Formats: sequence, C-alpha cells, structure tokens
Amino acid sequence: MNDSSSGAIPLAGQERGASGDALANEDLLPTTAAQRHWDWKDYAALWVGMVVCVPTYTMASSMLDQGFTWQMAVWLVFLANCIVLVPMVLLGRVGPRYGVPFPVLARASFGVKGANLPAVLRGLVACGWFAINCYFGALALHGFLNVLGMNLAGPAPGQTISSSQFLCFLAFWAVHIWFIWRGPESIRRLEVVAAPLMIVASVVLVAVLLARVPAAQLFNLPAKVVEGGPRTWGALTGLVGFWATLALNIPDFTRFAKSQKDQVLGQAIGLPIPMALFSMVGVIGFSASAILYGKAELFPDGLLTKMGPIAAGLGLLVILLANLTTNVAANLVSPSYDFSQIAPAKISFRTGGIIAALLGLLFMPWKLLASSGNYLFTWLGGYGTLLGAIAGILLADYYLVRRGQLQVDDLYRRGGAYEYRNGWNPQALVAFVLGVLPCLPGYLAVSGVIDKAGIPAIWLTLFDAGWFFSLAVAGAYYYLTAKKP
Repeated sequence: MNDSSSGAIPLAGQERGASGDALANEDLLPTTAAQRHWDWKDYAALWVGMVVCVPTYTMASSMLDQGFTWQMAVWLVFLANCIVLVPMVLLGRVGPRYGVPFPVLARASFGVKGANLPAVLRGLVACGWFAINCYFGALALHGFLNVLGMNLAGPAPGQTISSSQFLCFLAFWAVHIWFIWRGPESIRRLEVVAAPLMIVASVVLVAVLLARVPAAQLFNLPAKVVEGGPRTWGALTGLVGFWATLALNIPDFTRFAKSQKDQVLGQAIGLPIPMALFSMVGVIGFSASAILYGKAELFPDGLLTKMGPIAAGLGLLVILLANLTTNVAANLVSPSYDFSQIAPAKISFRTGGIIAALLGLLFMPWKLLASSGNYLFTWLGGYGTLLGAIAGILLADYYLVRRGQLQVDDLYRRGGAYEYRNGWNPQALVAFVLGVLPCLPGYLAVSGVIDKAGIPAIWLTLFDAGWFFSLAVAGAYYYLTAKKP
C-alpha cells in the first residue's frame, strides 16, 4: 500500500453537498494540499510542548510516592512511551495519506453514526485532562500572585481548593478560548515558540537543585515503603494511558503533515526520550524538596515557592506556559473535532472546543488529585482501559481488515460502505464491550466503589494490564468477525 501524502483523496466540491450536511463540515473534511505544511520539527516541538508540563512532572513524583525507586520510575516512563509510540505512529499514518481527523477515521470501523461513541469517550477524557491542566495552571497563577505580594489564602483545613485558587482556575481557563477561536495553526506557532523556552527552564531548575543538594545524596534516597509494594503493571498501564488519548486522535495533527516521514520522525524524537528526561525533573524536584525543606513536594509550585521569590516568579510563569501549551494541543483540539462529529452541521471546531471547555468546568480536579494513588492508578488506568479497546479496533480495521484502503467519500455520506446497520457497526460495539467489561470489576475495586477484598485477584490483575488486555481482546474479536471488503 502507498502511504505517501499524495494518496489523499479530497472530496470534490459537489460531493461535499451530496455527502449530506449531517456528516460533514469544513473542519471535518480532508485537509487540502495547502494545509499540509507541518514538518518533523513542528511535530517534535508539538510533543516537547506537551511533554513539558506539570502532569508529567507529577506523574514521576507520584511514582516515588507510591514506593518506586527513581530508576524504576524513569525506566517505566520511557518504556510506556515507547509502547504508546507504536499505535501513535501507526494511526498517525492515516493523517498524511487521507487528511481526515480521528472521528472521521472511526467511522470506517464503528459506522458513520457509531463513531459518536469513541468520539464522545475520547472527548470526555480530554475534558477531564483539560480541567486537570487548568487546575495546575491555577496553582501556578495563585503562587505567582503571592510572589507579587497579594497574600492569597490557600485551602482551609478540610478543603481541597480555596476561593482565590478557584478564581485563578477560572482565569486560566478563559485564556484557552482564544487559541480554540484561532484554530490549529495558532497552536502550532505557540508550540514552536514555547518548546525551547521550557527546555531551558527545566535545565536551569535541575542545575539549581543539584547545586544545592549533592547528586550522591539526591539519588540515594531510600524508596518509600508502601503496603503491598509498588504495582508495576498498574503503573505501566497508567503511564501508557497518559498519552493513550493522543494515540487515538493523532490523525487530528498528522493530517497537516508534509509527509509520512515528517510525522514519524517528529513523534519519535519528541515523545519517549523527552518524557523520560522530564520525568527526571520530577524525580529531582520531589527528592530535593524532601532534603532541603523536610517535605517531599508532589507538585512543582510547592517546591518553587520555597526557593525564593525570583525562582518562584520565573518558575511559576514557566508552569503557566507549559500547562497552556499542553492543554490547548492535547486537550482541546481533539474534543473540538469529537463534539463536531456528533452534529457536524451545527457544531464547528470552534463550537466543539467551547463545549469541551465548559464541560471541563464540571470536573473537579482538586478532588481527583487529592492523592497520588487516585491520580496515577484510578484516573490514568481507568480511562486507559477504555481507550485501549478503541485503539485495538481502529488498528485492526485499518491495517488488517482494510489493508490501509479507505473509501473517503463514503466516510461522509449515509448508505455507503460504512453504513453497516443504520450507521452503527454491531461488531465494533461487541468488540469494545468484550475488551472493557472484564476490566471493570478491578477498576471499581481500585476506585473504592466496591470492596477490593471481596473480589478475586484475577480481576485486579486484569485491571492492572487493562490497556494491553482491552486492546488485544477488542482488536482480535473485531478482526475475526469483521466483514472483509
């Protein structure tokens, strides 16, 4: 099969109308040749801009808080991102070839209407992540205002967020609307400018901490002792789940690529190694705060505010920039397309992004992040299971069933090759349920909904390996039952 960008099949003008307004709008149609100008440097910058963020920092420090050694934490981060890079690149190949976003690609396997299911699931997860990053940005803004002397109060005993922190949350939330209104090109420009600045800031922070704490002392702290020991498989699943969202909707970005080489090279450079390196920043910050200030700080704003007003002011500004670059690219682009898929004639890219931002207000990330265990295992592992099943179906359909061949016009009309049963593919739905259902008892136990002691250990094991299990089971069932073209 030919995967060159010249393989794209843009819809003709008259076919856009014939496809029906219910399935197409200007944002969902294949990208034109003029729109495909992102090169490998743009994708590398995109990934660095998304990687250097508070959730990545907190992910590594959370693992130390869960009993992992720093060596194991960094290794698992690197391994997980090498694993997730595989579906990232494979699904990313659809973008340069056909120019379609993720929800349109999902129509090939789930049906032209059934694609609403993976689109909504992906979009809601993005809304949750959007809220988390807005919260981290709010903490940075709150700390920065205190550096300026405003003396804003933190949470009172029994609270997880103060009123001034909540106002900062709303203010940082509002900034994102501008980028959605300007579209994907404004996001590319933001990432290209911001990525080098955040790399420099990370290097400076590490240099300052190593100057204050000898490396031998920093890297020889004993691992924290936790009951039952660290859960390696659960952590690996959660770490894969960290970018499992982007593994699904990566065509939203690669549809702007000049070539397959640009998207593959840019992602390979920008994801696994930068993730491992920035996780080291989290390890160093977590350990250095324990040595210098007597308390291991899970979040970087807590460390920076103790390092003096200059370090705190500059560092918190970088955190604001880092969370902005991650949030607009990773957590608003996808739901903008995903919610547009539900009603293309009524919901544009801009409208979908605003809907996502409003839904993000309903997630209360300060409660979600109240403990590192809830963040790393329940949140990441739980949604990773769902997205593993979707990824398995998309990969099996595109590579094994269709051999990389899509009938692009039929992706935008009813009654075509992807109509199935009234627009829904029953086999994709069954595959999804089979991939996810066995992992639900473990998820409910880990999240505290049911008593963990009251279920067999096999269910916890399945949840720990949820992304891998759901991807394999859903993909295999779909391949075995799908009607070959």
